[in-house]
Amino acid sequence: MSGPLQGIKVLDLSRVLAGPYCTMTLGDLGAEIIKVELPGGSDDTRYWGPPFQNDVSAYYLCTNRNKRAITVNLKTKQGKDIIKKLVKQSDVFIHNFKHETIERLGLSYEKVKDWNERLIYCSITGFGNTGPYNKLAGYDFVIQAMSGLMSITGTEKSGPVKVGVAISDVLTGMNAAISILAALNERHVSGIGQSIDLSLFDSQVAALVNVASNYLISGSIPGRLGNEHPNIVPYQTFEAKDRDIVIAVGNDHQFKRLCTVLNEETLAEDEFFRTNEKRLENRKSLVAILSVLFKQKTAAEWQALLNESGIPCGPINDMKSLFEDEQIEARDMLVEVEHPEAGIVPLVGSPLKFSRTPTTIRRHPPKAGEHNDEVLRELGFSKADIVRFSQDGVI
Repeated sequence: MSGPLQGIKVLDLSRVLAGPYCTMTLGDLGAEIIKVELPGGSDDTRYWGPPFQNDVSAYYLCTNRNKRAITVNLKTKQGKDIIKKLVKQSDVFIHNFKHETIERLGLSYEKVKDWNERLIYCSITGFGNTGPYNKLAGYDFVIQAMSGLMSITGTEKSGPVKVGVAISDVLTGMNAAISILAALNERHVSGIGQSIDLSLFDSQVAALVNVASNYLISGSIPGRLGNEHPNIVPYQTFEAKDRDIVIAVGNDHQFKRLCTVLNEETLAEDEFFRTNEKRLENRKSLVAILSVLFKQKTAAEWQALLNESGIPCGPINDMKSLFEDEQIEARDMLVEVEHPEAGIVPLVGSPLKFSRTPTTIRRHPPKAGEHNDEVLRELGFSKADIVRFSQDGVI
């Protein structure tokens, strides 16, 4: 069964996380992805670790399935000829070079659109191709700091804290996939491609959502609330008899049901706690009361009672308990792929679920240049050409 993007060809000159996450998503959806690196392999994540499995980096494995890999020296004339041939056959071109670098390589949108006017061209950088920061390198940690995310993450005691994954990269990869799909759809009408300018900074600022809106409307600079919510109470962790549990009461009806489960119905009618607005005003008093109550039972006991009453809650899983959770198996969120070097590799499954055209894993995360011969022969190069390219350092 084909994926929803079967027939779409993507030329991927990106590396590390944001771009590869985007192209893996497109590949899971059925697109053909050709991953281009410098001879020897230039995606830094190939060497990031530990852990490694048979010398293959776990980091690299996480975002590079469903791709074919070739190596091309972009500074050589023959290398540029190879890229030109690939561009002519592609629907999408994606890279994460800085603006001046892609210009120097002769692969700017203004250049490559002359080779293929239907091409969707996606550039991913730290700060975008315009503005005073357009020449700065952008790494996730720096973006989390500059975007304001770290100012609201952690507690007043801990100080600013980054999110535990490179969330700015992941968000940008998702935005890239969304933008590419939108541009492909528009191409059905116009018949021509266009360029997409994405930045980690923009993506992370946009993801501040309600926190940014709270500031823009009120003018009040938000602090670090730790596991508390700036707009909803109670919406945080509580210490049960054995371990912490997350309670997420989203409205007044849920709060009333929570009070019933706690055998404290009078709390729901208390003028200080009856509405969410009042609970925000009297957060400390309410949390102090609830903290005592939640210590009376184990987290599992509370979870059973709260789930039965339709009150959102959950345990704080570590990676071991997460991947042992029956929901993971039920949703196919843990898959195995056979790799020629690493052996059987466990990977996180796709979150995208389709009724007729499901996502599939058709290819293992490739070695650098693993498909040089295959792809170059498809482009019309002879075996002798390929041997010469290898000897001359073109591939």
